[in-house]
Amino acid sequence: MLGTRYPFMRRLMQRLEERSEANHGMRVDYGLSYWTPPMPPKLAFDLESDQIEELGLEPIVSLTDHDCIQAALLLQTVRGKHDSPISVEWTVPIGKQAFHLGVHNLPSATACDWMEILAAYTAHPSGPQLKEILAALCGEPGVLVIFNHPIWDLYRVGEELHIHLVNEFLRENKPWIHAIELNGLRNWRENRDALRLAEKWGMASISGGDRHGIEPNANINLTNASCFDEFVREIREDKISKILFMPQYAQPWKHRILRSAIDAVTYYPHFPQGSQNWDERVYHPDANGVVRPLASLWPDGTAPRAMRWGVAAVQLMGRGVFSGGLRMAWSEEHELRLALGENEI
Repeated sequence: MLGTRYPFMRRLMQRLEERSEANHGMRVDYGLSYWTPPMPPKLAFDLESDQIEELGLEPIVSLTDHDCIQAALLLQTVRGKHDSPISVEWTVPIGKQAFHLGVHNLPSATACDWMEILAAYTAHPSGPQLKEILAALCGEPGVLVIFNHPIWDLYRVGEELHIHLVNEFLRENKPWIHAIELNGLRNWRENRDALRLAEKWGMASISGGDRHGIEPNANINLTNASCFDEFVREIREDKISKILFMPQYAQPWKHRILRSAIDAVTYYPHFPQGSQNWDERVYHPDANGVVRPLASLWPDGTAPRAMRWGVAAVQLMGRGVFSGGLRMAWSEEHELRLALGENEI
């Protein structure tokens, strides 16, 4: 992503890619690479729960991974199926773009079967089949389907085309989408536009977020429901949704994104083995095509010098005078006033 936006980064990355292939016989494959956030599932679940309990409320938390329910299944063994629904963020390709749908509270007995269906669609998308899948999901009374961060142009197809695709998607599939997400890690403008989108289509809006660091989500839903099934009924049937934005959402968005990046490369000695250092949380195929943590791929057990310098530079931006200066430079006071309705929109 950085390489496509900044030519100097593309040149640096190309040199590192060529060195990897020449010295170690490994071609860098971004498509098969991925990273996981620092916090293991249980710690992430506890962090979200703690934030809600600090408000004097009973927490109901649904965590998702991209196109995977392994963490949700693990949480159910720890927390019990009533406390931790099986949920997933499903990638839905739409032409040159892709949308993310939050599919929450899959039935335990058929969750793995559902994941096979969703994964098969992601690999080989088909418009008519999408309607069938969404209609079948909607036929599960306890399932909640959310259009996540709909204004975010993930593949940078351009704002005009992206919004056109969003509206076409809703025109075709609105009956099976239960709410539009206001995302706690996206900026004021995007969430204002997402709220307008929900109003345009007569849909409920709902809280949500993307966990990239160790900050709890910056918005939550307030509900009288005593369990997730009751909350689903509030959204699906009553279309009742009250969202509380937390104090951290008032911080400059770019500063929060930087904070997430710093969290992603920070060393956490108290975390479980395999989650402590950044290169244990980033995965890439080895020379035989087996996906492994980067920490096990470094020839001498240590990340290349250029990568260590890059990580150090990111960490430096979060310290002392650098952090304070960036916070001032990235002030969003005007956007905040707009979001609070102090100026006309």
